[in-house]
Amino acid sequence: MTNSKPVLHTALSPALLHLYDLNQAIVVIIDVLRATSTIATALYNGAKCVIPVDSVAKCIELGRQIDGITAGERDGKIAEGLEYGNSPFEYPREFVGGKTLVLTTTNGTKLLHMALDRGAGQIVTGSFPNLDAVCQYLLSQNQPVVLGCAAWKDRVNIEDLLFAGAVVNRVKEHFHINCDSSQIAETLYLDAQKDLYAFMKSKNASHYHRLMSYGLEKDIRYCLTPDVANVLPLYENGKLIVL
Repeated sequence: MTNSKPVLHTALSPALLHLYDLNQAIVVIIDVLRATSTIATALYNGAKCVIPVDSVAKCIELGRQIDGITAGERDGKIAEGLEYGNSPFEYPREFVGGKTLVLTTTNGTKLLHMALDRGAGQIVTGSFPNLDAVCQYLLSQNQPVVLGCAAWKDRVNIEDLLFAGAVVNRVKEHFHINCDSSQIAETLYLDAQKDLYAFMKSKNASHYHRLMSYGLEKDIRYCLTPDVANVLPLYENGKLIVL
């Protein structure tokens, strides 16, 4: 019976998050380029945990207190005062293994804290590198889901929508989806799935354009590659850990 299935919604932007009931829901934070791809990669490569914070000052202060790696970006570049940026390639196993990463980003960590403030039942992070882990978890939990796109300063972006669409496409038989933004996301994904990078390029996607101007094609291609860091980052007690 359709009604016995949990509901799934997609919030296309943090500015729309308030429209959804998060209390019993698993909220998937999606910031494909690059926060949630980097979180999955760091944890996959053996980081002890990732602590997402919403300000550079907090990142620096906390990093000092716990002797963690302070990392993050503002507007796509390493934020002033931080040691490392938001590229998944900065966190190989030999560097990040056993360490704590304190991370702040323009959109993703901000959305995570918004979801927290709105009483999200559970928070996980999703990106193409951990697509399968996210889908398997959502299917195992049988709970309502909100796919939360971090977007870019509240403006909808293509890559987060593509990831939401990929999730919808894989799990839709097990959820009740009466949500136009989820349908839009899946439609876009089905159009793009043969070559996500070429699709982003052909649409001159805003974030693609921004990162390409910094010479970050390698990052973009990696962040659009499914299942290369297939772990599930779960938010617990202020930290993202591998479930």
